[in-house]
This record gives sequence, C-alpha cells and structure tokens, in this order.
Amino acid sequence: MTSRPPQPLLATAGAMARLRRMLDKGFTALAAGSILLIAAVLVAVLAPMLWRGAGAVVFRGTVEFRKMQLEQFNRGDSDEVRAEAAETARVRQAVYDRLDLFKRGISMQELHDEARRTARELGKQLERGDRPADEQAEVRALGRKLRDALLDAYETTDKAAAQERVAWVVKHAGDPRLKDTVGEAFLGQARSYERILATVDLAHRAEYAAALAEVQDALARLLGPRPNEPKPALVIDQYGVTRWDMAKIQFRRLNVAERWVADGPGRPLRLQEMPREQQFAGTDLAPIFPFIRAHAEEMLRPRTTVYWQYFYDSNMSGHYFGGVGPEILGTLLITALAVALALPLGVISAAYMVECAGDSRIVHILRTCINTLAGVPSIIFGLFGLAFFVIFLLPHFGMTQGSSILAGAMTLALLVLPVIIRAGEEAIRAVPPAYKEAALALGAGRLRCFVTVILPAALPGILTGVILSVSRAAGETAPILFTAAVAMGATAWPPWSALGKPTPTLSYASYHMAVGDRLAKLVPHNQFGMVMTLIVLVLVLNVAAIVVRSRVARKLRGQ
Repeated sequence: MTSRPPQPLLATAGAMARLRRMLDKGFTALAAGSILLIAAVLVAVLAPMLWRGAGAVVFRGTVEFRKMQLEQFNRGDSDEVRAEAAETARVRQAVYDRLDLFKRGISMQELHDEARRTARELGKQLERGDRPADEQAEVRALGRKLRDALLDAYETTDKAAAQERVAWVVKHAGDPRLKDTVGEAFLGQARSYERILATVDLAHRAEYAAALAEVQDALARLLGPRPNEPKPALVIDQYGVTRWDMAKIQFRRLNVAERWVADGPGRPLRLQEMPREQQFAGTDLAPIFPFIRAHAEEMLRPRTTVYWQYFYDSNMSGHYFGGVGPEILGTLLITALAVALALPLGVISAAYMVECAGDSRIVHILRTCINTLAGVPSIIFGLFGLAFFVIFLLPHFGMTQGSSILAGAMTLALLVLPVIIRAGEEAIRAVPPAYKEAALALGAGRLRCFVTVILPAALPGILTGVILSVSRAAGETAPILFTAAVAMGATAWPPWSALGKPTPTLSYASYHMAVGDRLAKLVPHNQFGMVMTLIVLVLVLNVAAIVVRSRVARKLRGQ
C-alpha cells in the first residue's frame, strides 16, 4: 500500500500552487500593462508631432505657393498660375490705391520731393519756351511762392494754418500765368492735401506714420512685393504667405495693433490690443481693413495642396521654402556607411570573444570596456571623432581637414559598435551546441564551422543589433555635430563623390531649426515636418530590417 501525504501537506501544496498561478497572472498582467503604458506614452508623444508634421505636406496652399513652385522649381501650369496671379492682383490693387492715398498725407518726404520737383520742371519748361524774359521771371517767382506755400503747409501741425496755405494755392486755379505749364501740378497737389487735411489729425502724424509702417510690413509679408516694385534679392521676400494657416497670422497682425502699456509706475507691462479700424478711425485708411477681411480668399486663393515633393525638394532661405531631400539623402548615406563599417568589426569581435578567447580575465575586462562604451554620452564620441578622424587620421590619407560624411560615419560606427558586439555575442551563444558538434564531427574546420553553420544560425540575433544600431545612428545629432553635419546644402551625387564632404542630415537640421534658425520660428510646420520625416525614416528602416530578419529566420527553419 502506498501511503498518502498528510492532509495538511496537501492543503499547503495546493495553496502554494494557487499562489504561484496568481503571481504568474499578476506578473503577466503587469508586463502587459507596462507594454501598453509605453505604447500609450509613445503615441501621446509621437502622434502630435506626426500630425503637425503632416502639415508640411498637406495644407491649403495660396497663389503665392503656386507662384513660388513655378518660378523656383519650374512646377505647375504657367498660364494658369499667371492668370490666377493677375486676378488676385486686381483685388489687391484696391488696397494699394487706398494705402497710397493715405500715405501721401503721412510721408512728408514724398510730398516735399514732389513740390520741389514740380518747381524745377517748371523752371526748365520756361527756359525752353518762347515767353518774354520778364514774364518767365514772373512765372518762376510765382512757382517758388506756390512751392513754399505747399512746403509750409506740409511742415506745420496746425490744421488751420495748413488749410490757409493750401487754400491760397488753390486760389490760383484760374491764373493765366500757369495755364499749359507744369505749374498746374501745384494745384493738384494742393487739392490732394486738402482732402488729406479733412481726415488726418496732423498732431498725431508721427503715430500714424509708425502704425502705417506696421501695416505696410504686414501687407508685404501677406501679399508679397507690389506688382511694379523691383524684385527683392532674397527669395523669402519675393513671395507673400504660401499657406493659409500662415496667412491667418498675418491677417491678425494686419487687423490688430498690439502695444505693451504700463498701468502705473512699477507695475508690469500689459499687452493691449486695438483694432486697426479704431487706430485709423476717420482716415482714408480705415475702410481697407473690412475690405481685406471680406476679400481675403480672393486675394490669396487658398486651396488644398498635397506637396509630396517635400520629400525630395531642396530647401531655400533657411528651410523657409522647399523640402528635405538633401537631409534624407545625407541621413541615409551616413547611417548606411556607419552600419557597414561597424557590422563586420562587431561580428568578428563577438565571434572572437565567444569562440576563441574563452573565459579569461582579459575577456572580462574587454566586456566591461564594451559595456562602458555603450553608456558613454554621444557627445564624447563626437569630440573623439573630431580629434582623431577629422584632425588627425583622414588628412593623412589626402583628405582636407574638415567635416565629412566619412568622418561622421566612422564616429557613428564607434558609437553603435558596442551594441552590435553585445547582440552578436548573445546571438552566437544562443546557437545550439549540437550544430557546432555535428559540423566538427563531419570534418569541418573551426573557421568553416563558424562561417557556414554558426553565423547563419546567429544571423537573426545579429540583425536585431543592426536594427538598434540603425535607429540610433539615424537619430543621433551630437556625434555628427563636429564631424559631418552642416545646417543647409546639397548632398553630392553619386555617393562616393560625397564621402569627403559634409552633408545636411535630418537630426542636425532639426536641431539647428530648433535653436539657431530665426526663420524657423516663422514656419513651425517645417520644423515638425523635419521631425516627422526623421521618425518615419527610422520606422521604415526598422521595418525593413525586421522584414529581412524574419525572412532569414524562416529560411533557417526551412519554411
């Protein structure tokens, strides 16, 4: 007969089993919760970046965007774009005409120049004419008096005195001495200023001038240069706003005046907003603001645009216009070269430490050094790359001393080398010993056994290290800060001709736009577009490496 365990012992064993199952389920749920939490954090962080970055590709583009694409990239239907620009110019002209009318009463320099120019032209006309000398002198003297009266009217801030002088000029409308002469222009100038005096408070002319400068600047940023103005030298100044979301910002700046005012001594400044219509109330300029609001879309013609060329266009004016083509190409080149340099060295090092070195003290020290290198800040690798590759090593091989793709790739290769070595070691150790024993038993040498049996079996694990290396190399900024990167420029093609030159990359361009580029603040969609492109590129590279790894693993399993 077999003796049965005592009942208390069975109860204790059952309780322990139940506790173990509960702990297993608890830890499984905790692990699943941790994964979900990490995924949620990633989504919370990346989703807004991807969403806002997508705005660099899909947006409502204005006629200025289509003009820029036609003139800078030779893209689009030229007849259609020019016809559209002509239609918008007709609507804009009403704003320009009203602005010029008001500006005449504010810009004293223009009024002075016009009066003096009329007097000079009158004198030249009299010299070429056939009037008697005494009559010429009389008309010339009258012209000087009219000029001086207008100049006095322009200078004074006393409205009554200005009206008196202007009225004296207008009284000469029927004077036969001025008939068929340039001097008749004085009468037109006087009547024009008479209308200005009816609406402009001369005591606040300086305030109007400052506000008018703000309006003109906002209008130039919104609509670009006026049709008959010389074309600006900078590309950024040749066009108005190219996106409807940016146009809304400029519309607000155009329609609302902002001032920082203090409520009292020692109190902090407070932002005060005032509608432009109120600021220019009673003047000829006030009606343009409701006109602009009513005809905003007619002046800019926004429509949905899918700018897929963003991913290969070059940038212009500090990433204000254009895309990220050179940055994508530079990132791919430097990442591929870094992994290509680190992978053979990493696999060979891992194979040596697993297959040849044994478990000696020196190997322990080497592994400690590798683990330490994996935790060294990336900026240290960048400084080492500057000192060793850029300044010392590469110039000895005939390369110029300076940043280059090759120097940056070597620096990144050192950065990812510990990851590849550790992944390679674990992958090689994970190969069942029976594989090696069978190959050696069949007469294969150790080298052939490793190359033909162990290495293919360990390849999926090695590719895991490659995936981690690609992600880190593509996203690093500090190591290439001193060795390879430039903020803007084009990457040379074919690749082998670019190895000795610096290159723009997505990571460094994103950093530069964030901390050193004043224009980037004006185009935040391009900042987010750069970050979005980097995230998507890293994901694509990771997915590609994972697909390769899975195919290799299936092939090894005979599937």
